[in-house]
Amino acid sequence: MLHPPFRLSTMNDSHRPDPDALLAQVQAQEQRAARGRLRVYFGASAGVGKTYAMLAAARKLAGQGMAPLVGVAETHGRAETAALLEGLELLPPKTMTHRGKALPEFDLDEALRRRPALVLVDELAHSNVPGSRHPKRWQDIDELLGAGIDVFTTVNVQHLESLNDVVGGITGIKVQETVPDTVFDGADEVVLVDVPADELLARLGEGKVYGHEQAGRAARHFFRKGNLIALRELALRRMADRVQGDVQAYRVEQAIDPVWKTGAVLLACVGPGPGAEHVVRSAARLAAQLNSRWQAVYVETPALQRLPAERRERILQTLKLAQDLGATTAVLADGDVANAIARHAHAHGISKIVTGRGPALWRRLATLAPAADLIAAAPGEHRPLPPARQSFLKNGDRPHFSSNVAAVGATCALALVLLPLAGLLETVNIAMLFLLLVLLVAYRLGRTPALLACVTGVAAFDFLFVAPTFSFAVSDFQYLITFAVMLTVGLLTSHLTAGLRFQAKVASHRETRARALYEYARELTGVLQTEQVFEITQRTLAAAFRAKVTLLLPDADARLRAPESVPEMSLPDMAIAQWAFDHAEPAGFGTGTLPSSPVFYLPLVAPMRTRGILALEPGERRWLLVPEQRRQLDTFAALAAIALERVHYIDVAQQALVQMESERLRNSLLAALSHDLRTPLTSLVGLAESLVRSKPALAPVQLELADALRDESLRLATMVANLLDMARIESGAVQLNLQWQALEEVVGSALRASRPLLAHHRVATALPADLPLLRFDAVLIERVLCNLVENAVKYTPPGSTITIAAVVAGPVLRVTVSDDGPGLPPGQEESIFEKFTRGERESARPGVGLGLAICRALVAAHGGTIAARNAPGGGAAIDFTLPLATPPAAPEELEP
Repeated sequence: MLHPPFRLSTMNDSHRPDPDALLAQVQAQEQRAARGRLRVYFGASAGVGKTYAMLAAARKLAGQGMAPLVGVAETHGRAETAALLEGLELLPPKTMTHRGKALPEFDLDEALRRRPALVLVDELAHSNVPGSRHPKRWQDIDELLGAGIDVFTTVNVQHLESLNDVVGGITGIKVQETVPDTVFDGADEVVLVDVPADELLARLGEGKVYGHEQAGRAARHFFRKGNLIALRELALRRMADRVQGDVQAYRVEQAIDPVWKTGAVLLACVGPGPGAEHVVRSAARLAAQLNSRWQAVYVETPALQRLPAERRERILQTLKLAQDLGATTAVLADGDVANAIARHAHAHGISKIVTGRGPALWRRLATLAPAADLIAAAPGEHRPLPPARQSFLKNGDRPHFSSNVAAVGATCALALVLLPLAGLLETVNIAMLFLLLVLLVAYRLGRTPALLACVTGVAAFDFLFVAPTFSFAVSDFQYLITFAVMLTVGLLTSHLTAGLRFQAKVASHRETRARALYEYARELTGVLQTEQVFEITQRTLAAAFRAKVTLLLPDADARLRAPESVPEMSLPDMAIAQWAFDHAEPAGFGTGTLPSSPVFYLPLVAPMRTRGILALEPGERRWLLVPEQRRQLDTFAALAAIALERVHYIDVAQQALVQMESERLRNSLLAALSHDLRTPLTSLVGLAESLVRSKPALAPVQLELADALRDESLRLATMVANLLDMARIESGAVQLNLQWQALEEVVGSALRASRPLLAHHRVATALPADLPLLRFDAVLIERVLCNLVENAVKYTPPGSTITIAAVVAGPVLRVTVSDDGPGLPPGQEESIFEKFTRGERESARPGVGLGLAICRALVAAHGGTIAARNAPGGGAAIDFTLPLATPPAAPEELEP
């Protein structure tokens, strides 16, 4: 069958999947595979049957062999729900004391210790008792998922953060317990549990939701039919958004061209007013509906920079809310709010801008960003700003009494100085001097003092220098134009100068932060010790963030150790710091883990591992909420982590270099000593043997001494030979003389050489008759067998049996030298092959600990392996392998 020729695809490049996106998707899948799976049972309100459905699913899994653990199950007295708990293992609650009351809570530590495959934790939005590890239950669940444990949980639609204000507007009740939408959207499965409003009201009347007294009260307030219908619509819409996201994720995963193409990015404009939270939540809902990314920005003008501390705190909390809802946040510094928003939108390609209903801002944005869609968020219920505050926000800086007095005083002083010079200077020059003073006041003192200086200067110019003098009457109508021009120029000049002053101040702050980062990075490039990183980090961050700073570094067991001295700082809580280190997540102040702590714990995550914890105690609580400062702190932490990792590997490299040099010097010394000792030792052995064989024969006592002298000389010669062999092996000077030969011959030769050592031991061999020929160096393998036999003799009592066995095991021949002695010390099966390592009771055993190290080197040179073990019947056994191969065929005899 003929196949058509291969042709290149003509598919448009725009249809090809993005490689970076696919790589990010694969990495995300790998991370998710290590985490547990989260299933959320989602409903419109209490009583729809979420807990019942969760328990029913758990019982079904239990019937299939799984053992789910019920961490929390709120039955609210419902008999049908409580009946489903029978047969399921319940986790006992942990008792927490708060305000003198004992309250049950989910025992997170016990659940982590048990590590079940599945945990049921009801009420995802529940707030934990103060003093718990996490303030919210969804954070407990996130830690369970991080430990690889699957979780079933429940939540109602009114608890989603982005819908909090909408539900409050429908029901008139502000829900306090909320869950970030990122937790809901990140769930692996969402199961919608839905009940029509009439059926839910009927269940409420039957007492299946609450008790009869509580049910009547609920029916009059929250459980009204209109509320239930609206909540049901919200739940269905939110579920539809979730399903739409799943569909689009599947299309991306399968490289299917999505049907709904949208690159829309939303921009939420956060202002100082109380309606900013509503703008943020509206933008979050719209972004979820459009399945698009979104950002939230706050433009800090000179006027807003001087807001009271509580107002600035509320703005930063609103930005934190936007970040929790999935937005990228930023604080922009500019004197013109609309211009800053338009520039930011243009730079980031943002097509939709969500703002409050401010006509002036709308007109400016419509002019400056004509390509963007402007979306007005309906204002929430809030009190209007007082007239004084409205005037302040409109006009600029908060009046400062001393600056205003200084501006008016400077104007009066200039008028008094110029008064004697009235006949010498033209009135135009005098007016220019007053304008110059307005410019200087605006540069030094700000906008409001400059406005006062402008008005005071025009009045003084009219009163003192314009005829008729010393009165505000004007004889020439043209002076009215002069006054108007002076006032207009003064106002514009003061406004522009004050704006430039503000921009210069902001630029100075940014330059200071950039310089601090540069100086910090430059100082870290030359550090060689951990103490230097500690000192530089503590000094730099304390100055940059006006905080008390310390570093907590781990020991060899990965346990953080407290510093010897923490100057002017509360002693860090080592338990919180250890948790942040183990989980590589921030903890303490400003986070979701034990936020009541006054110290902020930031892990120093390096490319290879977490290197420590940066502990900060901020002087001002609000600075940690500012996105730019938090990102700068993260940058400092990243630099510190990389520096600590570099110092660690510098230490490792130095230790390795010292060890290599020490090894080289030791090998050189051993080689020199061994070579110089061989000649006198050979002579000593020869003289000892001559004494033993001398004629006439020695007396018995003298003969015994001569035998002992010969044996010790031979043992010393063997040690020196081992030293020399090891030095030659380390230097690579050993050359193998590989020949095809039988193993039995080498075993016999090794036993003959070891005969003096075996005088008080028995030897047994188990060598099959059909062993194949092997290609090895006979002299070196004989040395291996001699060393193994000597090692067995050395560590077994007299009368023990030493067995040498061989067997073909696949592609190798395994040779075993075993004994029936005490065996190997536990845990030393590998270490005994290291150089200069000896067994127990070293003082009673001769040798330098090189025999087994030489065996390993020689066997490895032949392409084999060697290992030690304890024999099943007692004693020690050392196995080494030699590779098998096909020997060459014997030459055929020639026929006559």
